[in-house]
Amino acid sequence: MRRTLISLAVAALTVVSAVGKAEQPVIDLPQIGNPADLALSPAEEEQIGKQVAGELYYYNYVLEDVEVSEYLYSLGWRLAGFGTEKPPDFKFFLIADPRINAFALPGAYIGMNAGLLLAAQTESEVAGVMAHEQAHVTQRHAARGQNDDQVATIATWLAVIAAIIAGSANPNVVIGALSLGQGINYNRQVSYTRGNEFEADRIGIRTLAAAGFDPNGMASFFAKLEQQTRLYGNQLPEILLTHPVNTTRIAEAQSRAAQYQKREVKSSPDFEIMRARIRVLLADSLSQVAGFFAGELNAGKVTAENQYGLAMALAGSGQFVEAEAALEPLQKLANKTISVPLLQARILIGQGKVGDGLALYERTLASVPRYPPAIIEYAEALINAGEPDQARKVLLSHEQALGTRIDTYRLLASAARASGNIAEAQYQQAIYLNERGDIRGSLQQLNAGLRVASISTQDRSRLSAKRQEILDQIPRDQLRRLQREPG
Repeated sequence: MRRTLISLAVAALTVVSAVGKAEQPVIDLPQIGNPADLALSPAEEEQIGKQVAGELYYYNYVLEDVEVSEYLYSLGWRLAGFGTEKPPDFKFFLIADPRINAFALPGAYIGMNAGLLLAAQTESEVAGVMAHEQAHVTQRHAARGQNDDQVATIATWLAVIAAIIAGSANPNVVIGALSLGQGINYNRQVSYTRGNEFEADRIGIRTLAAAGFDPNGMASFFAKLEQQTRLYGNQLPEILLTHPVNTTRIAEAQSRAAQYQKREVKSSPDFEIMRARIRVLLADSLSQVAGFFAGELNAGKVTAENQYGLAMALAGSGQFVEAEAALEPLQKLANKTISVPLLQARILIGQGKVGDGLALYERTLASVPRYPPAIIEYAEALINAGEPDQARKVLLSHEQALGTRIDTYRLLASAARASGNIAEAQYQQAIYLNERGDIRGSLQQLNAGLRVASISTQDRSRLSAKRQEILDQIPRDQLRRLQREPG
């Protein structure tokens, strides 16, 4: 499988490079419409972004957590609503990497490293980086180039895919591939990239202020990183390799931020909770991360982040009684986040109080009927409790936000499988994989469903129609390669 994927990526790189050279004379024609389209069309940007994101999902380098995902989407769309452009269809995801980095892929895919959220001290700092990356997307910096650099832009991103696949056994190589891609562009066109960075800073700071965040959040975060460079030596944080920072740029960002009214902005309660979740989800040892949070609390740092993190780590290691005690202080807070009752429900089920846990999930969902994590976690608990039909009802009767809607398909597949409806399970799993960018896996699910002799004529038609719909969306050259593969 890995060799096949590598050959596909290299083939794609070769084909696109050749096409780029063949189309070079077009650049001399009068520019009609958006000049960026001469380098990469919006359709090409979407294809490249989906390919890169799909490989990251395929090799499990995306930290998939419904609550963290919803937080990123909520934060990202709050910013997007105040941007200067009509916002594109942003897709946000968290990379399971403790290093500090963020990146914008073509096609409006925004990646944030887990390490960035752990390093930021305020929500405005995270929002500042995200606003900066959104500006790269809305200004189409991936597509804006001149002459030979247009070919390099396309080839660079496809080279990133190849590097991700080829280095899949080594997380450092894989995650670093994204930095490599942007680093190539930086080395080839330094002044152009500097211009992009200043433009993204300017637009991002304006967006920060309009969205109600501290407009100095971006400058303060990059200033902290710049001050820390003396501690790194040659091992700079990844974000400084892909987003070079100097005193001039920081000073200009601070000057721009000063143009807006000063305001005291407090981070939302969710900011602390998500930092705790990320730290637990990244941990190699739950006992060690529980010890970390316990140590912070014993040192007098009694924060919601440390209390929640300790409770989550203890619950993850099966210490549900201790987890309930650790979570108790947060249950009494008037401004507690929805993550608190969701964790409490999980703890109750872990203690064997399944009825109480499901009842708490139901009450929580009733209070926030459009909050995707409440829908997803309640449905998953119902499936685990042997109530797949009720889980399906919950999933289909609640409208969800964009952030975690793909998990709906995964759980609909699980519910159908638990109910013995194989055709439905294959259909929903195929949609789930396609949404993640795994076209190959999606088609394999549909093909497997069509091979089941016992499915009804209606189910067979439904699977065939979805298969054709997906095939119609695949570029012709990629489709030929897929058709030559088994399965």
